[in-house]
Amino acid sequence: MRIFITGIAGFIGFHVAQGLLKRGDAVVGCDNFNSYYDPQLKRDRAAVLEKQGVQIFDMDIRNPPLMEKLILENEITHFLHLAAQAGVRHSIRHPENYVYTNLEGFVQVMEVIRRHPQIPFIYASSSSVYGLNKKIPFSETDPTDMPSSLYGATKKSNELIAHAYHHMYGISVTGLRFFTVYGPWGRPDMAYFSFTNAILKGAPLQIYNEGQMKRDFTYIDDIVAGTLAAIDLGASCEVFNLGNNQPEDVLYLVELLEKYTGKSAVKELLPMQPGEVPVTYADISKSRKQLGFSPTISLEKGLQKFLSWYQEYYTIQN
Repeated sequence: MRIFITGIAGFIGFHVAQGLLKRGDAVVGCDNFNSYYDPQLKRDRAAVLEKQGVQIFDMDIRNPPLMEKLILENEITHFLHLAAQAGVRHSIRHPENYVYTNLEGFVQVMEVIRRHPQIPFIYASSSSVYGLNKKIPFSETDPTDMPSSLYGATKKSNELIAHAYHHMYGISVTGLRFFTVYGPWGRPDMAYFSFTNAILKGAPLQIYNEGQMKRDFTYIDDIVAGTLAAIDLGASCEVFNLGNNQPEDVLYLVELLEKYTGKSAVKELLPMQPGEVPVTYADISKSRKQLGFSPTISLEKGLQKFLSWYQEYYTIQN
């Protein structure tokens, strides 16, 4: 396989690229290295991949002629679209970023694929599409028409747009609803990462909903396994939950970080943040059946792996 990955210098893109390389696939990708979080972390991920022979183009996805040129020149067989403006809270103050990238950018990428309908299109959706749903665990058959954030609304829009392109042009489309992915080389804006920073610096941790939150924390290696299985499946038109199927209290996450760092957290308990939901919980029965998806990494083990990387990357001594 020859896979093109958008957002390849992002957290998930970086790890999926390595997983594909490990099994012998060829990988090409692009990233615009934006400043939503520290671009140096993205540059460092890209440097690791480039040393492994991956060609990475510094470009925006809203450049269809260049995208098409790269697809043709590299004889791409599969397209993995991970580039997006992430973050629920960021969408409250910067909605335009989500329109540019997650809506306009998504359509422009699909327009490129429309001209090459033989290329299966696999794309990142999110657990945020479940929005204000009360029923848990979240199943792919549940309604997703009550978004709690603009970010979630754009991801639901991606699913609808992908379905329309499949229906009109026969493109193979697979959406992956990721649930709170964490691990080494992760995103600094995510709770586990920002909490680690705060604990080590003795700064307060801002914990929303007075700490009454549960998240289906899913370790990156499990996400990679699910993503590779989705690429291999080549479904006609599907969406899959990729989650750990075991939500954990956010306060338990804090306890583990305190235990593994040997430092106490200064907790600042705050009201629920707009756009957030109290619980995420993936029903993975469909993914288990069709993708053979079976998460194996516990939160305890995953956080230890993350902290080991964190201490090495930031040269923090125990």
